[in-house]
This record gives sequence, structure tokens and C-alpha cells, in this order.
Amino acid sequence: MQAVAAENNLAETAFIVRQGEDYRIRWMTPTVEVPLCGHATLASAAVVMEKLEPKRESVVFHSMSGPLPVRRTSTGYVMDFPARSSESVAAPRALVAALGTTPVEVCASEFNYMVLLPSEQTVRELAPDMAAVARLDRTGVIVTAAGSGEYDFVSRYFAPAKGIPEDPVTGGAHCMLAPYWAERIKRSEFRAYQASPRGGEIVCRVKGERVELEGAVVFYMEGTAEI
Repeated sequence: MQAVAAENNLAETAFIVRQGEDYRIRWMTPTVEVPLCGHATLASAAVVMEKLEPKRESVVFHSMSGPLPVRRTSTGYVMDFPARSSESVAAPRALVAALGTTPVEVCASEFNYMVLLPSEQTVRELAPDMAAVARLDRTGVIVTAAGSGEYDFVSRYFAPAKGIPEDPVTGGAHCMLAPYWAERIKRSEFRAYQASPRGGEIVCRVKGERVELEGAVVFYMEGTAEI
């Protein structure tokens, strides 16, 4: 599976196999296996409910992060993921140097740093030193700021240590972002935008210890691989 993911050279490749009425799922970047991935789970749900079992309205994927239910809506799919808590920490010098800007606040989980920046423009224009980001003591860095228009907040995600210089749209990051913004602005539902060059919109809802992430899927390629 790791070799297939390396050949695909996408941020993540998902692998699914039937398990009773449900499916097991694993995700690989070009270099490592990861414990949670949003957009590849979204794609997998669409494959199950549009291609493999078109009459299904929901599916549960069993993963390294526990069971992940996904249900169909009129406009796409809603994924039910575990929330990721974080705590405020002093800004590490290496992180500040790697980003090349001064954070408003830095939070950390066991997986990622999350950096609050002054503005949406700062997030969009950020050009981090990827080699320096890869040397940090967390495998990923989320940068975020309040939205200046139609979105409640924007973000970007860098994970060169996992073979992903910049992830286009990151469900796992929003499992950390949504609880953070819920506490900061006292809301439980958000329209968010990940401002990568191939960015995307995510609807987020915080529900206790879970986060719902809603998005749509477009099929663009189908084929076979020889192994």
C-alpha cells in the first residue's frame, strides 16, 4: 500500500476493504501511514455510496482513529470525526523561524502545532521554510486566522515531515481547528476555507467530543492499476 501511495504521489491515498456491513480504511501519504484523513475518507464514502453500493445512505469506516460514520446529504456528505483538543503553548523559536512571521498564539496537540496569525491575508501570503518545518517536533503545522468575508476562518496545513509540503484540504486539521474557534468565538458551526493553491470549503460543526465535517465530491478519474 505504501508503494502504491508513493506512486500516486497525492497527499493521501485511502485503502478500503469490506468488514461486514462496514469497511476498514487506512490512509498513506507518499512516505508514511497517518492516523486520520478527511478528504480521502470523503472520497471513499462517495465511492461506496455512488459506485459500489448506490442505494446506501450511510457507511461506517473503521480506522486507527476509531469508527468514522459518513452519511449522505442533499448536497454532499457529512463525516463524523473525533475532536482533537489542543493547549496554548509558548511559541517555539524554531517554529517562528520556520514560518517567518510572529504568531498571535500557538497551540499544540500530540500531532500538530496550530498557529493563529493576525489576518487572512497573512495566512494566504505565508511562505514557510519547508525544510525547517520538517525538523520541528510536531509532524504538521496548521496556520489559521479569522475570515475577512464569507468564511468564519481560513487555514493552511504544512506537513513536509509526512511527505506533504502543503496539503490541499485537511479534515484532520479541522478536527483541531473547529474546537479552537468554537471556544474563541462561542459558536458551534462554521464555514471554513483552506487557502492552499487547490483550496476548498468545509462546513464544520462541533458536537461534544466529535466534529462533523461536510463537503462535496467530484469524480474525475477511474481506472485500474497493475501490481
